Amino acid sequence: MSKLTRREALDKLVAESDDVERLFEKPLTQWRLALRRFRGRKSGMVGLTLIVGLILVAVFAPLIAPYAPNDPLIGIEDVGRYETPCIHLLGCDEDKPQHWMGIDGNVRDQFSRVIFGSRVSLQLGFFTVTLALFVGAAIGAVAGYRGGWFDNIIMRFMDVILGFPSLLLAIAIVAVLGPGIRNALIAIAIVTMPGYARVMRAQVLAIKESDFVSASRALGASPMQILVRRVIPNAMTPLVVLATLGVATAILEAAGLSFLGLGAQPPLAEWGSMLASYRNQVFTAPHLVFYPGLAIMITVLGFNLMGDGLRDALDPTLNR
Repeated sequence: MSKLTRREALDKLVAESDDVERLFEKPLTQWRLALRRFRGRKSGMVGLTLIVGLILVAVFAPLIAPYAPNDPLIGIEDVGRYETPCIHLLGCDEDKPQHWMGIDGNVRDQFSRVIFGSRVSLQLGFFTVTLALFVGAAIGAVAGYRGGWFDNIIMRFMDVILGFPSLLLAIAIVAVLGPGIRNALIAIAIVTMPGYARVMRAQVLAIKESDFVSASRALGASPMQILVRRVIPNAMTPLVVLATLGVATAILEAAGLSFLGLGAQPPLAEWGSMLASYRNQVFTAPHLVFYPGLAIMITVLGFNLMGDGLRDALDPTLNR
């Protein structure tokens, strides 16, 4: 046997060993494959980076903010109402106290209030979507799997809710329950719940006729076992994307309710209420509305970019 032939035989053995190793590799699950695809979506990774950064800011707000969000600085520093931002690195007088986003009308540090406002806005977004997702998904799953008159009644009720503009209906609910951050959370969850219910119902209607569901039924599994263990886990993919985008919508609607005086109440540091408090100073003290508005924009942009990335990663038609 020649030297070239030996090399070819060695290469063949190496290739065969690699093929054998691939046979014993653990196959990628749907979610692991989606995670790999998501990492290749630059916009999704940018959104994830923004969201992680905002979460870290909210968690470590007491360490980041130089002042308490609701404590006025009267008698502590020589500052006045509506003072513009002072950053020493940008040429502000070294003798003046440094306030990166200026001073509000109650002589409080605006930067500290924006930082602490991330806690309120993110909590509103996450809790609202969690409540709407669980209730809406449960209603949609039961309606879709059971069908018949129960499905018709539930879906017609969801259609009635969807027939109203979401913000207008949320305003009406808060007007009945009373202004406050908790009632705003409930109102936003109610108006967004039908979206999750309809998506879950559509998924259940498609999945419940699948072969693996028929096999489970033939093996004696109860309807509840089939619904909980077989149908719902396979129907969650579009709901994950919808929930991610829903956080952005919930934060916007919560800010809108607070802007109208129906959500977070002063002196709580919440971006929407901060916009409402100084909307009349938009020309005389623009920094008081610019920075809360910028915080809302960055947060909504992050969740939208992440939602788009998840949608592309979980959609098999886009990853062939």
